[in-house]
Amino acid sequence: MNLLKEVLKHEVYPAVGCTEPIACAYCAAVAAHELGEPVLSLCLTVDPATYKNGACALVPNTGGRTGNPIAAGLGALIANPERKLQVLELATAELVEQAAQMKARGRIEYRCRTGFFGLSLEVIVQGVNHTARCLIAGGHTQIREIERDGLLTFRSQEHAGQPDLSYRKALRAMPLAQVIALAELLDDDDRRLLREGITLNLAMSEKGYETKGTAFQLRHLQQKGLVKDDLFQRVQLMTASACDARMAGLPYPVMTSGGSGNQGIVAILAPFAAAKSTGVDEETMLRSIAVSHLVNAYVKCYLGELSAICGCALAAGIGAAVAIVYQRIGNDIAKITKSINNVIGDLGGMVCDGAKPGCALKVLTSVDSALRSALMALEGFGLTEEQGMLGATAEDSLRQLGRLSREGMFQVDATMLKIIEDREDADRD
Repeated sequence: MNLLKEVLKHEVYPAVGCTEPIACAYCAAVAAHELGEPVLSLCLTVDPATYKNGACALVPNTGGRTGNPIAAGLGALIANPERKLQVLELATAELVEQAAQMKARGRIEYRCRTGFFGLSLEVIVQGVNHTARCLIAGGHTQIREIERDGLLTFRSQEHAGQPDLSYRKALRAMPLAQVIALAELLDDDDRRLLREGITLNLAMSEKGYETKGTAFQLRHLQQKGLVKDDLFQRVQLMTASACDARMAGLPYPVMTSGGSGNQGIVAILAPFAAAKSTGVDEETMLRSIAVSHLVNAYVKCYLGELSAICGCALAAGIGAAVAIVYQRIGNDIAKITKSINNVIGDLGGMVCDGAKPGCALKVLTSVDSALRSALMALEGFGLTEEQGMLGATAEDSLRQLGRLSREGMFQVDATMLKIIEDREDADRD
């Protein structure tokens, strides 16, 4: 198994819009395609983290509508699963209105699997004569089961009740130095994908200033002389602007990392900007971005696909920090460990409170910490196992970060769901 290619195949791909609503749209499109007739109604059931992430997320091509249910309804009407997480590029005003009417008339049922840990999306669609079902679990595009009229028509080879794909098990079993060394296996196809990621995410970054969000405000502070124009500022502007555009629902793709668009923005653009500012050659830059993707995937082996902790900060941020160290001195595990410990020591408690325009502020914090942590590590500075949750090795630190997320913060998502539900109840009143 070529683990580099497995990570790039399963976790690095273009997506239009916030990943959780779009994954719901994709799941519904698969079910509707299997149904083979117009969808009259659907039932969408998601895990708590997907419920949380989709609550405030703007859905592309819907005129500013938000949430997983409208995305699922639209995906079911489009019924074209070949587009995967770009399915909503096919949305039209007429289909949006039909989906909105389905929702308004109670023909879209929405449920949350409370108490469930991990990513799980299930859509059941009903037509005049048939029903169909699609289950996605373990990854935003990982179809586990498809049914038509109660009969199984597809089951993933890796189903068997296991939430993780086999490559993730292999990845987690490896020491970090070996994971990073996988970047040396880059071939021309991989390089093309990495270049495409840079192109897509830079293009999205150019559009973000139109939204007058976080990056627009940061640039305003710079123009007033309150913020310096330096490497940190340029990386923050570039990444926050891309996040602003994405979370505003602009209908353009970004390249994901770990199946997340915002994580892709951090994991790709932070190493890219650092490399450009220091004159790193293209091959080293591309390898470093591959490292960023690999490390992001590796961290998520400990944290889970979706967690109570902000993935931009504690998965993509760590990946970017390691990539920046790698650009300068290669696979130096001692200094790479220092960079990881610095990020964890800085951002270890940052919670995820769902996908929303405010994520751009967390992206700012993530890339600031990644760059600062990497540069300090290159100078020999790093937090040690005597401090907080950190371990003697990078693997120990990540293991303990995972414990904090899964055990110590187990109630975070439940509490966040209650906050969201209370707000929605207040809005209805």
